[in-house]
Amino acid sequence: MKKRYLSYQDTIDFLTEAMAKYPDLIRLQSIGDTHEGRPIMMVTISQDVAYADLKPALLYTGTIHAREWIGIELAVNFIQYLLDNYPSNPEVVEALTRNTMYIVPCLNPDGFEYSRNHFSFWRKNRRDNGDGTFGVDLNRNFSVNFRQSNNTQSNIYGGPAAFSEPETQAIKQFVEQHNNIKIALDYHSQGNVFFPAHKFNHEAEIEGTDLNIMCANMAKEIHKVTRRKYGIHRGKPPANLIHGSGREYYYDRGILAAVVEVGSRNIPDYLVNMSQSVDENIPALLYALGTAINYSELAPKRPENFTVRDYSANHVELVWDHNPEDEGCYYQIYRNEAAKDPCTRDNLIAITSQSEYTDKQIKSGHRYYYNLRKVNRVSRITSPFAPEVKIKTNLEKDEFSYTLFPAPEKVGYVGEFAGTQNSEHFGLNSLFIGVNKTKGVCYGVIDYDMSKIPTDAQIKDAVFSLYPMNRVGAKIENYGEWSVSILNPDDISDITNFEQIHHAVALQTLGNAIDSDQLTQGIWKNWSLSALEKQLIQDQLEKGRLLLRLQGPDSLPQGQDSQMMQFDIGYGRFGGGIHYRPNLDIIYHRRSQVLTCNATVCHTVSQQEVIEGPLQSGFDNDGERIFGHIEFALPKLSERTDVVITNAYLVLESTAINGVSQPMRFTVGMVDNDELDYASIKASELIEYLGYEVSSQELAKTARQTFTFDSSARQHLEDLHDEGKSANLIIRATSASRQQDAKVQWKTRDNDGIVYPQLVIEYIERRKQPLATPENLQATIEDNLVKLSWNNPDSQDWVGTYVVRNNFHPPRSPFDGVKLYAGKDGYTLDRFGNINIPKYYSVFSFDNVPNYSIPATLRFCTDSVTPVIYDEFESQDEEDQRHREGD
Repeated sequence: MKKRYLSYQDTIDFLTEAMAKYPDLIRLQSIGDTHEGRPIMMVTISQDVAYADLKPALLYTGTIHAREWIGIELAVNFIQYLLDNYPSNPEVVEALTRNTMYIVPCLNPDGFEYSRNHFSFWRKNRRDNGDGTFGVDLNRNFSVNFRQSNNTQSNIYGGPAAFSEPETQAIKQFVEQHNNIKIALDYHSQGNVFFPAHKFNHEAEIEGTDLNIMCANMAKEIHKVTRRKYGIHRGKPPANLIHGSGREYYYDRGILAAVVEVGSRNIPDYLVNMSQSVDENIPALLYALGTAINYSELAPKRPENFTVRDYSANHVELVWDHNPEDEGCYYQIYRNEAAKDPCTRDNLIAITSQSEYTDKQIKSGHRYYYNLRKVNRVSRITSPFAPEVKIKTNLEKDEFSYTLFPAPEKVGYVGEFAGTQNSEHFGLNSLFIGVNKTKGVCYGVIDYDMSKIPTDAQIKDAVFSLYPMNRVGAKIENYGEWSVSILNPDDISDITNFEQIHHAVALQTLGNAIDSDQLTQGIWKNWSLSALEKQLIQDQLEKGRLLLRLQGPDSLPQGQDSQMMQFDIGYGRFGGGIHYRPNLDIIYHRRSQVLTCNATVCHTVSQQEVIEGPLQSGFDNDGERIFGHIEFALPKLSERTDVVITNAYLVLESTAINGVSQPMRFTVGMVDNDELDYASIKASELIEYLGYEVSSQELAKTARQTFTFDSSARQHLEDLHDEGKSANLIIRATSASRQQDAKVQWKTRDNDGIVYPQLVIEYIERRKQPLATPENLQATIEDNLVKLSWNNPDSQDWVGTYVVRNNFHPPRSPFDGVKLYAGKDGYTLDRFGNINIPKYYSVFSFDNVPNYSIPATLRFCTDSVTPVIYDEFESQDEEDQRHREGD
């Protein structure tokens, strides 16, 4: 297996030969020597390499851990790719014309050779620690958050001091002498995941969007080659993050930095797995090289104050600052429906020179992620991205939503070999799903309480979401799959009992299973439920519980020890917090109530007279129109809350058709005025038409006709109801040929005394306007944490308060930032925030729809706390303004 891998000397020989062959493209130099005297080789690649240091650059480092051979192999293959494709490939030419690539194929030559020849699992360098042990973990030997330790035997021993090792000293000196480095990628194995750099807290950073998009776009390039999906994960909570890594050192110097964990083993089968890993990462590396210039002084400045001005169920208004220096630029706007998705031409929704954009025709109750950057019109160099804007659109008027989260004691995993200890796996740390030799087969269990969803709910959409936090235990390439099943809760008496969960028969398995090469770490996995699955969820409403089992592979091939995936539950030491809990997001309708209204009064209105009682329409002896008028007095449909009309239709029945020689058509429309004189009705505009026209031929065949209210007509009818007004309808005849004395008589009473026409209204009780904004929002510091307090609104419709944090702009949506709290208290603590970083907090009240209020917002920093007052947005149209004013 190992003989196909390059030795360190093989690598040097290849690089020396390449430089001799391509002296204008490649420069080879040693940036230092190791403990054992090996040179640490640095390769510089750029068009006209003599000027390489003047261009924006990407720094590649590989094999800093001795046993992670992918770094050196990928470096050599990528260099060969560049040489083979220059100058024939225009992407390669452009990347090398505008940018420079610095490559250290192996930052740990001593350790690599020791791993290759003596002990393949060796990780550290070969420093003699003087106590019988050898080696320092070079990726714990950098200065940022360096941790002192005396445990020299440890695989992660960071050395006696930061930069104590010649290898880290060499790269430090090189980086500090080259301010043109804009991106740093450190290649490791294993995990198939990108780890963007962090600053040891849970705060969003201005470069966070750039890092995520760079990694997402690289991941898309990888997916094109092998269909394998790479994750994007910033790591564990701050207390458990690694210390003294190169990634954080580069990031601390203003360099976009990420670790790329490649493959599922440190030293995989070369012919299949290693060659796949190399081939899939080459186009990703080329993409990254081509973007270095976008983060240099040559690029436009990052757009500022990108935010949401307003949003509804079907539109989002985005705004940002347009400064004088931006005149030579235009803007690109990207929209995704999932976090950490790429920004490519596939999801580029707008190019504009304006400083605002309205995204229309989007779906209600859905999450959207917007990204913005500038582009120089002449050079086409792009700016860094503005911080991402996140939104969840409002619900349609007849929709409700509810997000189910499991209680701590209702989410956990059961292991085959854990026995009675399985009960300790609930509400603590993670879900381990799959199989390994220690735990045996493991299942995740989530038991949702559905009692807060009405039993008459009719589920429209449902999405189950789970956060994968670690896939290192999934060591076997292309083996096994992970899935989610619905279990019958009546079959399970103890959710912590392995045997019961193991033997339970699934009612249904959700969507598509996840193959092992599709497992992503750090990117939410969402299952959108099918019609059959939604019906099963509907069936569970009567039981008040939804029981899910998460399963993976249940056996291991010979010689393998683990195929285990770890998912976050939001609790425990390793949990990412409440916003990482497994959740089921449901959008539903309520069963409508039906009311049939009989006509209050009918009139026949002609040029000669207005007759109360009979209802006719057509043409008189002079060929002038005869109008039918119907009035419906609308009853108060609810005494305690608002009403939404979900459907409405008018029932008309003709009793006689007289004198119609040519086809006639009849329309029904709503009018605002209730004046019954002929001139007023003739001059009035039908403000809403009901359904379609009906012809005299159709009436001759079917006397009873139904005229359905469309959405606009329903809204007008609903406004009339809210204002306590009657609905006035006009029946108007039309004809292509002039007709005289041609009339249709409409039924106004049948033999049983029932009054016609009839107006049938289907409606639900649902609050339409948000509650009042929470008042008296304040921020204080308590036990080195930010404490927020506020006064909740006094309303019987108030359900709770939602708190969100955003580091860049005041959140106008409760989903535009990090969720800190949702509940009935009047205070919360920001347990993950850094009090030294300025930020905005927004507090929203919500009802049972939920409708979210206009937020109370303040800007927090340790020097001052400033309330934020929002400017009113300009409504898009009169109807929107009417809703805003509560009409």
